Amino acid sequence: MAMEELIGKANVLMETLPWIRRFYGKTIVIKYGGNAMVEEHLKESFARDIIMMKYIGLNPVVVHGGGPQIGKVLEAMKIESHFIQGMRVTDSETMNVVEMVLGGKVNKEIITNINRYGGKAVGITGKDGGLIQARKLEMTAVNPDTLTPEIIDIGMVGEVESVDPSIIKSLEENNFIPVIAPIGSGLNGETYNINADLVAGRIAGALKAEKLILLTDIEGVKDKQGKLISTIDIQRVPDLINNGTISGGMIPKVNCCVDAIGEGVMRAHIIDGRVEHACLLEMFTDKGIGTVVARHNS
Repeated sequence: MAMEELIGKANVLMETLPWIRRFYGKTIVIKYGGNAMVEEHLKESFARDIIMMKYIGLNPVVVHGGGPQIGKVLEAMKIESHFIQGMRVTDSETMNVVEMVLGGKVNKEIITNINRYGGKAVGITGKDGGLIQARKLEMTAVNPDTLTPEIIDIGMVGEVESVDPSIIKSLEENNFIPVIAPIGSGLNGETYNINADLVAGRIAGALKAEKLILLTDIEGVKDKQGKLISTIDIQRVPDLINNGTISGGMIPKVNCCVDAIGEGVMRAHIIDGRVEHACLLEMFTDKGIGTVVARHNS
């Protein structure tokens, strides 16, 4: 190997030093989903990123989705899937499958990958240790005949009522990496399926995490010319939504980031999980790769 190449590698390592110093001992909540959970080389890349964070002194917390995996199992079991406003209608039969897939198959696969490469991961759901208290999500739509809003029942789909992060802190204190399935318990013991972005945001807020990272299947938030917006001040978000710059499925993701910052998270990132080592590139390089949502001067 040429000396110039060795020096180049050393320079890359030195670029990470101020970031490692800044984030040492801090909690980073990562929402894991999309293609990063499907393609084998990206699964490996993600697992190694998480282990690297842990070994250099950070406390990564993983919250994962699993919509495509749920869909495949439901199809194999000949259970039809119905969606309203992008949300899966979840009756009791579907909820049983959701819990089995998210809390079982998907969660354990992520744990296996992390442990396989030298980490110490532990899988839990929001039901464990009273982590997530949930309530039924109330969805409304305008009746085209009466032009008045009506409540739509989409079953056992929930939203986060409160978060008790004690179990996460206990795992962190014992050097484990928590991997969390987005399922919560209702007041009467009901089980609710909750959007993983929202769970990640609320957990990040409860932990007062340094960062919330949302892995997606696009580069980040783009302007109307299709160019990546590298930084968004939370005060600009309403205007960007009103003028259509932030639209569609990106709206709840950005709002999730804004809410997390409101609860004490320093910065939130929306990044492309299709890029190998996306988390490391965003956190430990000067340029980063996605969109940062932050409070001005934070």
